[in-house]
Amino acid sequence: MTVVDSPEKILFASTTQAFLQKEVPLSRVRELHTQGVSFEPAWWQRAAELGWTALLVPEELGGGSVSGDGVADLAMVAEQLGRTVAPGPLYPVSTVLAALVDSTDPQAHAETIESLIAGETIASWAVYEPGHGWAPHTPSTTATATDSGFRIDGVKDRVEAGAQSDLLLVVAHTDDGVRQFLVPADAPGVRVEPQQSIDLVKQYARVHFDGVTVDASAAVDGNAADVLDRQSQIAQMLQCAEVVGILQTVFDFTVAWALDRHSFGRPLASYQALKHRFADMKMWLEACRATTGAAVAAISSRSPDANLSASIAKSYVGEMATQIIQDCVQMHGGIGVTWEHDLHVYLRRAALYRSMFGTPEEHNVRVYQLQEAGQPAPRSA
Repeated sequence: MTVVDSPEKILFASTTQAFLQKEVPLSRVRELHTQGVSFEPAWWQRAAELGWTALLVPEELGGGSVSGDGVADLAMVAEQLGRTVAPGPLYPVSTVLAALVDSTDPQAHAETIESLIAGETIASWAVYEPGHGWAPHTPSTTATATDSGFRIDGVKDRVEAGAQSDLLLVVAHTDDGVRQFLVPADAPGVRVEPQQSIDLVKQYARVHFDGVTVDASAAVDGNAADVLDRQSQIAQMLQCAEVVGILQTVFDFTVAWALDRHSFGRPLASYQALKHRFADMKMWLEACRATTGAAVAAISSRSPDANLSASIAKSYVGEMATQIIQDCVQMHGGIGVTWEHDLHVYLRRAALYRSMFGTPEEHNVRVYQLQEAGQPAPRSA
């Protein structure tokens, strides 16, 4: 989603692409799936050395970005991840860092931020709850004040990399409203229950908090509503950016297939019906790219319509992505539904993201609510 218009951006984009193609091509993703592994910690540390984890962090806290626009640079990384359906905890780590950086006193969390930037610590955002859709502002998990801190009780699920995380950023209800707490994953009372995922390497977990006690310093203070919105926007935008990378890759190799494959002495791509279908898919793909780009720009500038832009992108991309990929499956014919072909690997990731951080249906309602509240639609959408 970043315009590559400078030598620094070109170097960052090409380095990211080369790293992913070398370290986690699709063949490696399949190997990780066979081994039951989500990602390798050493690989993630090498990815962190490229600057992925530093993009949302200001320089005074050890971060920085290539272009000066960390959100746009991070979206570019996510788009490249989509091209190889790569593993890694980019979203959970990014959302946790966003909360720490936007807290009242980021310096209080400087050590944690430094460890996350280095890739030495893995953290995940524990926000979803069993039986509930996307509702980060209304958790049923509670944090009760004690003499020395808080006692956390409740259950979170769909926690990405929950079993691989060292820290969990838990959204909980307190007497003072909604707050977030950094909880060590190995704290007494924390029980991690792995959950199945349709994706080959993305792993999730249901996490139980049974009387987990934390110090007062575990609280991530700040305007909870604004911070939760910011985290939501970043998560939604990154998923849309990755799906754009997925769609571009799938569309490109489907077009190449249709040009190479012949039927009755003619390339499949020469038939008018297929030409029209490819034109439709290209239009939908570019619309996905445009809505995601609008969301990136709004979130980067902290625009008042960032929530609306993120919901528009998540709704449109979530709805159209699986349709585009399914059309590509049909274009491939019988080979498109085999395990050996790579199409299903991309389809799995897109289908997973359709339901995470709000479904298209939930975001349709969100767009309606925001506009009913008097927020105008962004011009770029």
